[in-house]
Amino acid sequence: MRIKTFIYILSLSLLPTVLPATAQEKIIVLDEGSWQSDNGRISYFEDGRIVSNEWFRQVNGHKLGDTPNDIVQVNAELLAIAVNWSNIIQFIRPDGTAVAATEDVPNNRKLATDGRYVYVSSYAHECVIGGETRTFTRGYVAKIDASTFTVTDAVEVGYEPEGLALYDGSLFVVNTGGYAFQEGHDYETSIDVIDTATMQKVRSVETGQINLFGKISASGRYLCVNSPGDHYEIPAATIILDMEKVLSGTPDADCFVKLDRAATYNCTGRDGRFLAVGSHFSYITGEQSFDYITIDPAQAMATGGREGVSEEMPGTLRQDLMKLTNPYCIYVNPYTGYIYATDAGAYVSAGTMYQWTPQGEPTGNWRIYINPGTILALDPNASGIENIEAAPETGSTIYNLLGIPVTDPQPGNLYIRAGHKFIYRGN
Repeated sequence: MRIKTFIYILSLSLLPTVLPATAQEKIIVLDEGSWQSDNGRISYFEDGRIVSNEWFRQVNGHKLGDTPNDIVQVNAELLAIAVNWSNIIQFIRPDGTAVAATEDVPNNRKLATDGRYVYVSSYAHECVIGGETRTFTRGYVAKIDASTFTVTDAVEVGYEPEGLALYDGSLFVVNTGGYAFQEGHDYETSIDVIDTATMQKVRSVETGQINLFGKISASGRYLCVNSPGDHYEIPAATIILDMEKVLSGTPDADCFVKLDRAATYNCTGRDGRFLAVGSHFSYITGEQSFDYITIDPAQAMATGGREGVSEEMPGTLRQDLMKLTNPYCIYVNPYTGYIYATDAGAYVSAGTMYQWTPQGEPTGNWRIYINPGTILALDPNASGIENIEAAPETGSTIYNLLGIPVTDPQPGNLYIRAGHKFIYRGN
């Protein structure tokens, strides 16, 4: 049966007015729920309180779906959510209102966006493009037009692709091969590079490290990619990839460094370094241990991984993270610098979200829903674009709407600097 696409559009006149400009923290948390239980939720947090632990259902009158596992802000008026086991890409307004959805990308995993298109990785082998079903041997990445909510193209990549990152017109796709234990293929060890204009694979970087699975983060030209290994003989590790070197044609081995530390849950700090909580688990011993680290990607690359990894974190952040039962997410609000982490506990009941100031001082914790796995901050002022300006040559870091630092802003795109949005008009 052909996979269908469905769209439901609401008039902008029906949207509520924006929230007050005094708000400092507006945080969306994707709660995965329990797999195959159709109980995924969204928790919404604002200024020291949980507004709702079933925000999507309260706003829209129906459930979000089964196992939501990624969310991105497409532009000032649109967010996209990958609802994996329901095979849905759900589009919502920043106020939570559902505006469209598509089922044309089943078994969807992770998202990336350039503001016009949404890119989605999928473990599946079929995708509906322009009403026609296209079949792939391995996994693929689909390209969705954010103005029509339809798939315009797709390209085959490795088996079970996970994290995505955009850099200088190219899409970096992290492959896992995570079904290797049950299907007739090996684990993947590569990161594919896609030209977003043509949706053609232009390069595949061989890392030699299996199962590049989990959260990935970007900081300028650098990617932080986790590998849990195979939980038996091959230990967990982290790959730091220099995307600029990849695009310049540098040989594979010189484009990355491998760190013998895990970065299962990682994010980009406002200083451009990666914060990570990494899990090491062995089925042989049944033991689990964690890394709590900060990674300076430039230093790690420059020294071949001999330097650039530290156990120093601001304030009491590291000590506090070490007290969590099962860390499930770490995140830095790009607008304010506040730090968040979640604890899944036993994975079957309510989790907990923790908050720290930018200096690493704890401010509180709140019970949220089952398996809180992804956090996204909204504009704290929700006042729209403030100005149109040239980006400064030096000074404050510039972020895109995903909270990723950028060194090459593109004219006409939206960016954040010092907590404020602006359109870059070019120098």
